[in-house]
Amino acid sequence: MKNITTVYRPFFTILIVSFLSINNYAQKSGRLIDVNATKETKALFKNLKQLSEQHILFGHQHATEYGHGWSGEEGRSDVKSVTGSHPAVIGVDFSGLSGVPEENMQYTKRQLQKTIADTYDRGGVITVSWHFNNPVSSTNFYWNDSTASPAVRYIIPGGAYHRRYKEILKTVADLANSSKGKDGQLVPMIFRPYHEFDGDWFWWGKSHCTIDEFKTLWRFTVSYLRDSLNVHNFIYAFSPDNRFFTEEQFLERYPGNEWVDMVGMDNYGDFGRDGRYNLEAGYKKLKIVSDYAIKANKLAAFTETGLESIPDTTWWTKTLLKTLQRGDLKLSYVLVWRNDTRSPTHYYAPFPGQVSEKDFIRFYNHPFTLFENDLKKIYK
Repeated sequence: MKNITTVYRPFFTILIVSFLSINNYAQKSGRLIDVNATKETKALFKNLKQLSEQHILFGHQHATEYGHGWSGEEGRSDVKSVTGSHPAVIGVDFSGLSGVPEENMQYTKRQLQKTIADTYDRGGVITVSWHFNNPVSSTNFYWNDSTASPAVRYIIPGGAYHRRYKEILKTVADLANSSKGKDGQLVPMIFRPYHEFDGDWFWWGKSHCTIDEFKTLWRFTVSYLRDSLNVHNFIYAFSPDNRFFTEEQFLERYPGNEWVDMVGMDNYGDFGRDGRYNLEAGYKKLKIVSDYAIKANKLAAFTETGLESIPDTTWWTKTLLKTLQRGDLKLSYVLVWRNDTRSPTHYYAPFPGQVSEKDFIRFYNHPFTLFENDLKKIYK
């Protein structure tokens, strides 16, 4: 374990006067949008904010579920095989909670509950993406020009499939409200629905719904989970892809401060995808995200990035770390994508013998980066 001392500042409660809106209060006090959030969820929000002042948590999608050439091995992750520690942030996906046979759904639910609980019990952090199948047409989460339906308009209130969408959200809520650690407490999760909405590759993308439809979808999703289904262990994260250059563009589909706890960005394109590096552009976009979070008193994160196959032997320190430490970015975590079990080339974190392994160890040992073994009482 690295020798890292984290100073937790007192968390002052800001008194609220009657004429302040929920939005203004949340913005000024830095509190969650769910006033009934669990104690552990509030603690995670507070501690992520404080840690982002001097550190960043490292995350990996599906890190403990499977990796390069293996699957379902208790206590294993490719990151741990290299560094001795799991990532601080583990990414899971709610994709299997809808659009699949009931038997498959129940199996997925059990596996998710185990991964979520195990991560919490070890002191790590869970973030959730949601690649769920189009609820209106018989297509998956990707947009298919020939058979897909522009589903958003049909699942928001007043739409023909709104009841179906409420049933899907109930399945999500059931998972959230049954995922508990050994201490009996609900596990806090960073819930990141409808990511990369500024692209066109998902059915919720910008060409498949209007700005107002997207905002309505987001607001209904949050309100129904929080206020009707009593989910109080979510931190709600808003994360477009990298197709913005100004704060105004970043916020084009932003539903409002009263509906978001964390702002982020997915960005592979500026960090080496297809051999293209534009670290200046990548930094400027992260700065927009970070600056807005500071202004609105939200969390900020680099919600997805990575370099497939990691052929660049110094990518971790010369590309990623160099950018993350530049300027005054305040980001709570950075997450790289998954390591596929079967594919020889589809991986985003190193494993023993991979060409960037030594550089990743340097990245791990840097005092700026935090891994699971570095976290102390993040839910207290």
